[in-house]
Amino acid sequence: MGNTVVGESVFFSIVIPTYNRKPILEKCLLALEMQSVQGYEVVLVDDGSTDGTLEWLKENKTEFPHVRVFNQNHNGPAVARNLGVEQALGDTIIFIDSDLVVTENFLQAHTDALLQGQKTLGSDRFFTYGAVINTCNFDNPTSEPYKLTDFSAAFFATGNVAIPKHWLEKAGLFDISFQLYGWEDLELGVRLKKLGLQLIKCPAAVGYHWHPPFNLEQIPRLIDREIQRGRMGVLFYQKHPTWEVKMMIQMTLLHRLLWGILSLNGILNERTMAPFLRWLINLGKPQLALEVARIFLNWYNVQGVYTAYEERRVSRFSRVKSKK
Repeated sequence: MGNTVVGESVFFSIVIPTYNRKPILEKCLLALEMQSVQGYEVVLVDDGSTDGTLEWLKENKTEFPHVRVFNQNHNGPAVARNLGVEQALGDTIIFIDSDLVVTENFLQAHTDALLQGQKTLGSDRFFTYGAVINTCNFDNPTSEPYKLTDFSAAFFATGNVAIPKHWLEKAGLFDISFQLYGWEDLELGVRLKKLGLQLIKCPAAVGYHWHPPFNLEQIPRLIDREIQRGRMGVLFYQKHPTWEVKMMIQMTLLHRLLWGILSLNGILNERTMAPFLRWLINLGKPQLALEVARIFLNWYNVQGVYTAYEERRVSRFSRVKSKK
């Protein structure tokens, strides 16, 4: 299995989970129909959308000949991606999100990197990871330049990655116990690394990750997401209790001190910083405002990690005590 020979062409199954993303999903799917290669399918898994996504896809199916649609109840991206992999016909899986708009040579770039990786390593024990550029430009998302904040040090992330299907199956696919926001892809990455897979960067395979311009109304949802990420981070650490994972989920004294100092122990929060954030937004700098807001958003994340860890510790102690 580790020495599978990649042919001169690769048949891709592009697995995309989606939930209430209809406007940007249209741009995502149209961009995938414009690819310069022919050997691919798009496996779209609707995760219980309530915005008419399925009806729209049915009405416009002739526009998307490469798309095969599956649907499930709202069970989250891990379950949706697993369903997509199970239904995929391709020998190579590409994961992207439904708010990613790719360039015309996206699949060709992944193909070239996979063939080069096979030649260099002599096996298929690797995956290719493309570039993800964040943008809030809905009309022309691919016009956004690369920024320092677009850099990612993640080993395996589902924003733009191509991997042989059999390695996903051997690793056990995504852990569906990650039901809240965050970490299910990086946790799978830990298992893939244990199987000896290597990461090959593929900067020519570019995807533009669209999100609406930051505004103050988004803050409660962003805070809730950071708290969820903290809780799932503790689950991640329980599965893989290593220093590397501890650093990733920010469960160290260093992170607690750093974000505590930066937020002045919570004094800089969504209320006290609102006037400054509003001023940046009014200046036409919503992305900068979001980066500034990460001061208190990360503090919520770190607090969420320690709260969840303490809850699990107390629960475990209570279970042990009840057995005595």
